[in-house]
Amino acid sequence: MVKDNGLVLEATAHNMDEMVKNNPSLVVDCWAPWCGPCRMMGPVIEELAADYKGKITFGKLNIDDQQDVAIKYQIQAIPTLLIFKDGKLADRKVGALPRKLLEGELAKSLA
Repeated sequence: MVKDNGLVLEATAHNMDEMVKNNPSLVVDCWAPWCGPCRMMGPVIEELAADYKGKITFGKLNIDDQQDVAIKYQIQAIPTLLIFKDGKLADRKVGALPRKLLEGELAKSLA
């Protein structure tokens, strides 16, 4: 399943491993609907997904609905961004970050 703009994939227990394996550069936004900072990050993730289409794949993981995946990746606070490079967890960023700062962090992690 994809989000409305077709650019942000919905990460689930059923497709997470496949998403990691099939996307050389992947950023997964771990969030929950009740989380204010998570809702603030939503538009930023969608903008980045549009701007980096074909270079970085973006996904969203609802930790309330996908608790097994959240446990697997030891998500203890949200929003958390999981940054995967070539099938491996390269970095994680916790908290709402402004777009400019986030872009710099992604450039470092995915370079």
